[in-house]
Amino acid sequence: MALQVAVDGGLRDAEASVAGLVEDRVASRIFAHDASLWGADAAEEAAVRLGWTDVAANAERLIPEIETLRAEFREAGVDRIVLCGMGGSSLAPAVITRWSGVELTMIDSTHPDVVRRALSGDLSRTGVVVSSKSGGTIETRSHLAAFSDAFRVAGIEPSQRIVIVTDPGSPLEEESRTAGRRVFTADPNVGGRFSALTAFGLVPAGLAGADLRRLLADAESVRLAVAADEAANPALRLASAIHAGLPRRFVLAVREDPSASWGLGRWIEQLVAESTGKDGRGVLPIALDADAPEFDRVSESAVTVELSNAPQAADSDASATTSGASEVAGGAIAVTGSLGAQLLTWEVATAVLGRLMEIDPFNQPDVESAKVAARTALDADASSEEAAPVELRGAAGARLLAVPADVEVEDVAALVTRLRDAAAGAGYLSLQAYLDPQGEEAEPLDRLRDRLAEVLGLPVALGWGPSYLHSTGQLHKGGPPAAVFLQLTATGTESLPIPGADRGFDALVAAQARGDRSVLAERGRPVFALACADPAATVRALDAALSSLES
Repeated sequence: MALQVAVDGGLRDAEASVAGLVEDRVASRIFAHDASLWGADAAEEAAVRLGWTDVAANAERLIPEIETLRAEFREAGVDRIVLCGMGGSSLAPAVITRWSGVELTMIDSTHPDVVRRALSGDLSRTGVVVSSKSGGTIETRSHLAAFSDAFRVAGIEPSQRIVIVTDPGSPLEEESRTAGRRVFTADPNVGGRFSALTAFGLVPAGLAGADLRRLLADAESVRLAVAADEAANPALRLASAIHAGLPRRFVLAVREDPSASWGLGRWIEQLVAESTGKDGRGVLPIALDADAPEFDRVSESAVTVELSNAPQAADSDASATTSGASEVAGGAIAVTGSLGAQLLTWEVATAVLGRLMEIDPFNQPDVESAKVAARTALDADASSEEAAPVELRGAAGARLLAVPADVEVEDVAALVTRLRDAAAGAGYLSLQAYLDPQGEEAEPLDRLRDRLAEVLGLPVALGWGPSYLHSTGQLHKGGPPAAVFLQLTATGTESLPIPGADRGFDALVAAQARGDRSVLAERGRPVFALACADPAATVRALDAALSSLES
């Protein structure tokens, strides 16, 4: 059986939605590229965003080209693949390579230590994939400049090692062809977050050694089922079950069992949150560890989603795909299936969810605001910070950058108290870390996330900046005004120049953090922000203050 969706009895009023979707032939119309499904206002965008439904056509040309380039790389001794990409250009390849058990070094950060660590690898055996749909993404542009310079310094011709994935006609395509780089153009009729089974997902994963043919066969195995106007269609059932919890239960607490520990939850975060988080509405998936506190005390704002990959029968086919007969406990949804099947099913379900929510699932109207604010902050003099930051007593030298209006905070104990007060009645807390995901602070930050969930009784989404800006950032600004934000940045990080730019990666990541918090504040979102001289020590101080608050 290719894929199953089981729904808890508490969400059974989803059945009426399924019946309506079947009657309106929504599934088959998606695969027929019917742009009218999401209303007149969304039709123009939708008309150029449904190419992801053509799985086999997208891959037919790509796979032989990817396999040829991989063979050329291996013959040249290149067996380390680095991916520079943000959001939809990076999350899917990370999942695919983890599923396939092959290594991919991913850079989706502008933190100097992250970039420096990738540059310090053995460049003699390194190939770099730079993925950007628009061709103008500031993060990947900066990564491209850094690697081009590093290759030249190492005596390696950059064009022989750098591979570009972008839309046809983008500025990056034109300049890359002129520079002699290998270029893969993606289907322009696919948005970034729906691009898992297109060049953006397949090129970096394939060059790293992932089994693309098996992945695509898994996706094709459910294509007939998710395109069928039938009540058993798993994508219709999944979308309807999620919609049944709205608007109160808009958080999806996502966990993977050991049979599906691919990191799929993070990809689902980006796909669903960026597609639905607009017009004051939205669904926020949060990828969590299996033992996260959220599963012990389920919040009133959350639905549990269980991801697994049960063994498939040898004679199973698409016609065997069902909704699943069993129920799962605790107001939950269980999705069982192989990775390729999960990717396509979640994409269809997200498009269907957009119709049920009466929003355009293919636009991202609030993403650009943070980019503009970041550029403004980057161009501004450092002395123009929002207000002179003051040291927060008891926070290991951290300085307070922002608090909500009419809130006064002098020490770390007061900060966690005000944070708790602001969280009363909220739907979730967003913990935004413009730090190093592999730094000394990473483990304490995971513990802090768990402690916040325990003490506040809310789902807590930990997002690493600036990566989350291309994922859940749209929902933070355009979705339900139901969150509290705690942002942590670092000061004193060793600078790393961006070749050809007058500012380094340290200035860029600081500007991105400042830009996002300024836009959130403009939207009336409560933001607490700290600049940490010693991030690990500050995180531990916050954890200790929470423990005192709890006692």
